[in-house]
Amino acid sequence: MDAICLGELLIDFVCPVPDVPLIDAPRFEKAPGGAPANVAVGLAKLGLSTGFIGQVGADPFGQFLQRTLAEQGVDTTCFYASPEARTTLAFVATRRDGRKDITFYRHPGADILLRPDQIDLDYLASARLFHFGSVSLSHSPAREATLHAARIAREAGLWVSYDPNWRPTLWEDPQAAQKWIWEAITLAHIVKVAEEEWEFVTGTPDPAAGCRKILDAGPSLVVITRGERGCAFDNGLVAGEVPAFPVEVVDPLGAGDGFVAAMLRQLLKEKDLASLSPRRLQEILLYANAAGALTTQRIGVIPALPTHAEIEGFLARWGK
Repeated sequence: MDAICLGELLIDFVCPVPDVPLIDAPRFEKAPGGAPANVAVGLAKLGLSTGFIGQVGADPFGQFLQRTLAEQGVDTTCFYASPEARTTLAFVATRRDGRKDITFYRHPGADILLRPDQIDLDYLASARLFHFGSVSLSHSPAREATLHAARIAREAGLWVSYDPNWRPTLWEDPQAAQKWIWEAITLAHIVKVAEEEWEFVTGTPDPAAGCRKILDAGPSLVVITRGERGCAFDNGLVAGEVPAFPVEVVDPLGAGDGFVAAMLRQLLKEKDLASLSPRRLQEILLYANAAGALTTQRIGVIPALPTHAEIEGFLARWGK
């Protein structure tokens, strides 16, 4: 298997009217969501063999999510349905600048009841890459399950990718969030951080200083997504920026997940991260920027995640 993603899989109820706060949202549309699950589907749509480890409730929403992953070609061998809790729901109001107004219904959600003993070590070790986020770090026992899986993946020689994906309403204590986010960073080779969460995660508004702090903790590559301003990167040897594609945004939700899936797809072509040239990094992140732009063109993340052919066609139209 090429990649395994672990974390939350939930239902996003997305307001299709942009720039309206949740309190004024006139209606919502149901969409499958959850950042690690979105990345899993994104990788599958880009032609990689991909699995997902996570848990939903034994309810109609959970059944819908399992069916969605299977229909998208994601392996669900380690997909669990809990009889103890319901599938997590999220109500989302989006803004054109990429920021989000989100309220989660998770008291508790089945996703945070994933246990360490549900992590199949042989299944995990069968992949080349492991990807996870921090939503599953906010509560036990999913926190312990997530960190256990990341440690096993790293020890087994997989590339480990991490997206902090800071969601303050899910955490009881911001200081605890920072503690566990940094615990996860030490286990990763690749770290992607959105610009709006950069200062919270790194403790500094300065990109160079924040990148040094992350790289000193162990990762080999840091990428900052910056919405309409593209992305920036630093691998300790070279730092740079890659511009975005100026498109009319329909729904910004999940653009970062589309970006991550495309970036990981291209990185998996390489033998190691240390030998990547500045030019190759620029090519990889231009491809990822194209995927992020395409993801903003439709309502709902999973339906909008692009295929390789769609990204190639998009790049060709831009002369890239």
